[in-house]
Amino acid sequence: MRKNNYLFILFSLFSLSVFGQELKDDQTRLDNGEDLKVLYRNESSFGLFAHSGGGIGIAYRRGYHVHGTRKRMLELEAQNFKHPKEIKSVNSYYDNSKGFIYGKLNSFLLIRPGIGFQNILFEKQEKKNVEIRFSYFVGATLAFAKPVYLEIIVENPPEAPSISQEKYDPDKHFPSDIYGKAPFFRGMDQLRMIPGGYGKIALSFEYGKRYNVIKAIETGATLDVYPTHLPMMAFAPKQQVFATLYLKMVWGKKWF
Repeated sequence: MRKNNYLFILFSLFSLSVFGQELKDDQTRLDNGEDLKVLYRNESSFGLFAHSGGGIGIAYRRGYHVHGTRKRMLELEAQNFKHPKEIKSVNSYYDNSKGFIYGKLNSFLLIRPGIGFQNILFEKQEKKNVEIRFSYFVGATLAFAKPVYLEIIVENPPEAPSISQEKYDPDKHFPSDIYGKAPFFRGMDQLRMIPGGYGKIALSFEYGKRYNVIKAIETGATLDVYPTHLPMMAFAPKQQVFATLYLKMVWGKKWF
């Protein structure tokens, strides 16, 4: 009986040693980015992108596997946004005058929290392959508008002209009166939010050589819709719908 107990203990210790070695080997393979032939149920990524709205943005995503080739994705994006008719001008009548955009009413920052799904169209079979994914998202667009302030030339005859920082008024301020743009933070106390919604479709190409690391290029199109027009430019048609294209670089990781 005692001999059987010793054998059982020895067998248990041997099994634990083998299991521990297997775990160690798997962890080493995981650290080396090798394919463990298992499903990574979680992933997170960070992205930098440029868009046709004339600016740049940053993005974060968190993914959860629904099944082998489909993930549920949560995302959060932030980007600036410019009107296509924005043209930088300079008042040539005054030396050392600063650049400004005539007609610009507000500067915009867009925040997009959203949810969507990502499907694998072509799965990576080897390290040298590229994995192709299709994604779609819907969510809220929060447009933060900061009014534009300009440095205005004020005539005070017979004294020399002075400069006043004023909120741009298209009925009051003209190119010949503008010395330049006021400091960026001027008007920050008048920041207001305009809520809207967005939809997005995207294709991503994951080219990383490590199976637990994400390196990808993504391209897609975004449609932002607002219940009222965005006060961007004084002399441009009012818009409530904006379509943009973007190109994004993505970095991230996967885990069980």
